[in-house]
Amino acid sequence: MPGGRQRPLTETMEGSMKYMLMFWVDESAEVTEDDDAAMMIAVASWVEKMTERGILLEGSPLSPVRDGKIVSVRNGELLVSDGPFAETKEQIGGFWVIKAPDLDAALELAAKGSEACGWPVEVRPFQDEAPDA
Repeated sequence: MPGGRQRPLTETMEGSMKYMLMFWVDESAEVTEDDDAAMMIAVASWVEKMTERGILLEGSPLSPVRDGKIVSVRNGELLVSDGPFAETKEQIGGFWVIKAPDLDAALELAAKGSEACGWPVEVRPFQDEAPDA
């Protein structure tokens, strides 16, 4: 477990914070149909468990990065371009919004999500709920 700490996932959610878990994928990776099906079953099981326990608030896979657009305004002019064009093999493939009592619990939940989907999961607290530093 992250930080080497064992925490029961049934711990109370009173005073919990919201976290965004973004799972990263490599859209160019070749995945067999069997591997994809196994991953989908594992993720569906994880999502079902988190939903039943009231931890998962929202989540969704995203369309491929090629379907994305970048919107910006420069000098009052609207610019819309295809994108994003980050120099990386991995892109955000989707997200889950969870509630957890603290960062350690969020990291533990993210580890389970990463194990289910087979991709890295980035964890970030919502800014308006981040603890004072």
